[in-house]
Amino acid sequence: MSGPPRLGIGFATGRRSFKKVLFSHLSVWKESRETLPPEQTPRLSLFVSYDLDYQNTRPADFTNLGPEITEHFDEIVFMGAKNAARSLGRSALSAEGRKAVFGPGYAGKRNAVLLSAIEHQMDYLLFLDDDEYPMAVTNAGGFCLCSGQQVFLAHLKEIAAADYTNGRHCGYISPIPQIDFDAVFGEDDLRRFIEAISNDILSWESVRDLARSGGVTYASAAVLADGDTDEVPWEKGCRFISGANLCVNLKDPARTFPFYNPPGARGEDTFLSTLLHERRVVKIPCYTFHDGFSYYPRVLDGALPIRLRPIRATSPRIVSRFFSACVGWTRYKPLLLYITERETFAERTEAIRAALEETAPKLAARFGDGRFLTIPGEFEKYHRNAAKHCGQFALARNAWREIVSTAGKTEKG
Repeated sequence: MSGPPRLGIGFATGRRSFKKVLFSHLSVWKESRETLPPEQTPRLSLFVSYDLDYQNTRPADFTNLGPEITEHFDEIVFMGAKNAARSLGRSALSAEGRKAVFGPGYAGKRNAVLLSAIEHQMDYLLFLDDDEYPMAVTNAGGFCLCSGQQVFLAHLKEIAAADYTNGRHCGYISPIPQIDFDAVFGEDDLRRFIEAISNDILSWESVRDLARSGGVTYASAAVLADGDTDEVPWEKGCRFISGANLCVNLKDPARTFPFYNPPGARGEDTFLSTLLHERRVVKIPCYTFHDGFSYYPRVLDGALPIRLRPIRATSPRIVSRFFSACVGWTRYKPLLLYITERETFAERTEAIRAALEETAPKLAARFGDGRFLTIPGEFEKYHRNAAKHCGQFALARNAWREIVSTAGKTEKG
């Protein structure tokens, strides 16, 4: 029976503030849906997988939604640590398979959201992040021009003809602060370090520009004006996507893949990227503003910035965030190389090892933080376990196929 499409809105979150971010998206949606004929206006459902440990929260911090939010949704589904999805009880999946798909980390939480949306027979699922706002910020002669973004509508226009649609990001999308180079830590040192841990999204060219611009990425006025879409190319074994402002076509659940990250690492969107060779992935001209340092929480109350402040490594919080990101990149780089460049894995990892051993002490001296000295050890640990983690990734994919085949037989309840 045909009818309006069913769009799931998904959050994997540890912040109470996701409710305010969600309300901002819904406020834009309330206006933009009026441009659609009634028979094409989607029915919305909400899927939230929450993490109580991230900010020492309680379930009620996530489940207590006001009517200004609940009125928009046909159904709302919450997932804590103990209720990932209904279909698991119907499958003969091993404990190892369940852990590979729904284990600790944000990959497991995203997979819980994805499966729940399939179980509830969504046509599409749009992942949003709890620190990204429906706004594009462009740079006009040193001043900010802020424009609202119709995120739901932009994805709906393209997702029926794609497997994935991925929007764009502006703001503080990288944790790399502005760095004033000196004799202790020069630009060439940063280049060697970034090239050691980089991928096509985190490239030296992009980091160099961020280091000079204070870590700020502005939306492209040309992209917004042209409104063109682009197919994401297959390059170096990936179709690179981001995990938010990301819509998944669920019309055929068998075409979906699980997220995965090595234990204690991130990169769940990067590893999904390695599976998309035979999928159509479309980049759409719709931005979200990433407020990764919580500089502008009042934006959602209408207090728009005149200028975006640079990220300066002048506080322990900013240095800690940069260090944590470096550890995350270091931990997932061995598996990424193992998957995409198996033939040159030994050669590449030896070069990375040398670069990290040389640059980590310089990073520690530059930021006055001895934790950077642990980065070479993190790389060694994850290098030794790359084959094991690759096996876990394969197990997650096999388990996902079994789970989805079970979920496909589930009647909407």
